[in-house]
Amino acid sequence: MTDSTPMAPLALLDLDSLIGEEERAIRDTVRSVVDERLRPEIAGWYERGDTPVRELAREFGRLGLLGMHLTGYGCAGTSATAYGLACLELEAGDSGLRSLVSVQGSLAMFAIWKHGSDEQKERWLPGLASGELIGCFGLTEPDFGSDPGGMRTRARRDAPGNERSDWVLDGTKMWITNGSVADVAVVWARTEDGIRGFVVPTDAPGFSAPEIKQKLSLRASVTSELVLDGVRLPADAMLPDGHGLAGPLSCLAEARFGIVFGAMGAARDCLETTLDYTHERQVFGRSLSGYQLTQAKLADMAVELNKGVLLALHLGRLKDGLVGSGLPAEAVSVGKLNNTREALRIARECRTLLGANGITLDYPVLRHANNLESVLTYEGTAEVHQLVIGQALTGESAFR
Repeated sequence: MTDSTPMAPLALLDLDSLIGEEERAIRDTVRSVVDERLRPEIAGWYERGDTPVRELAREFGRLGLLGMHLTGYGCAGTSATAYGLACLELEAGDSGLRSLVSVQGSLAMFAIWKHGSDEQKERWLPGLASGELIGCFGLTEPDFGSDPGGMRTRARRDAPGNERSDWVLDGTKMWITNGSVADVAVVWARTEDGIRGFVVPTDAPGFSAPEIKQKLSLRASVTSELVLDGVRLPADAMLPDGHGLAGPLSCLAEARFGIVFGAMGAARDCLETTLDYTHERQVFGRSLSGYQLTQAKLADMAVELNKGVLLALHLGRLKDGLVGSGLPAEAVSVGKLNNTREALRIARECRTLLGANGITLDYPVLRHANNLESVLTYEGTAEVHQLVIGQALTGESAFR
């Protein structure tokens, strides 16, 4: 066979034909911002472990990306698929960029939008949507990640039995994105009536959020501990809806949906980088991409990338109500498990094709691989999602 013009990985199945005009326009806008404004800075942010989160939040707010799939209160009200495609493009830049948008929109904002009072929505959502305010989401604790029901953080009434009395919160949350720079935290705590959510201004006395340093992953993202030491809140700080674990888990399902798309952005960036590199790299007098072993690896990675994006788009259509009857939790688990796992495999394989160059920040592949180690774990480990899928298949819970 003769040589031909190289094809972009996602052109193999003409996946653009599955995306509507408005969704494509949003995707292309985000891609342009990432490529022109953010990509030149990301390696430096990652190396220094220092990212201008407030500046980025305002920029993302101007683009309408924060809480973009929500309606009202300054939110854009786009389709879920458009939100997913935005996440894909952000994570093609860096997982930290997508994490900022995911935590702001799908965790902090969604919790208030879904479970909050009208007063809470009016007070917080417009500022969060514009990026003038930054939110975080406190569920995970040092000893309780996959088992959030065991949380030790407590909220008690200052005057027991008086529904108008203040709440007092004590406890610790861990691995909280944006915690050290947030203006408001949605914190989940155990009360006498079960697990409930609370809207906590971060300037409340007794609240602190030390940043977690010395990370080898998500270095272009702020990660923090939340410490609540007798934090006093008014009675109306509790989210009126979202009783029990169903409240925070509904928020996690939103964030996991964005990850299904986002992981494929990191994988695409790795594969596109590797295609360019192997074409230019000369080995034994010819391009590295001209060898059968190289092409076998490239082909396998392209197949997994296309399968993952197809899966993400299908979940988007389910969530948008264009097909099926909604997006069940087990379907989100299928997407999160498959796409994070395959994205990490693609990133690692790409690193091998770049050789020693693959370990430097001159290329994004090992940065993506390191980030994806965290993405594989947060919002539900691979094992948790296997158990969710296993329960759906067998009807039997194996969590305990």
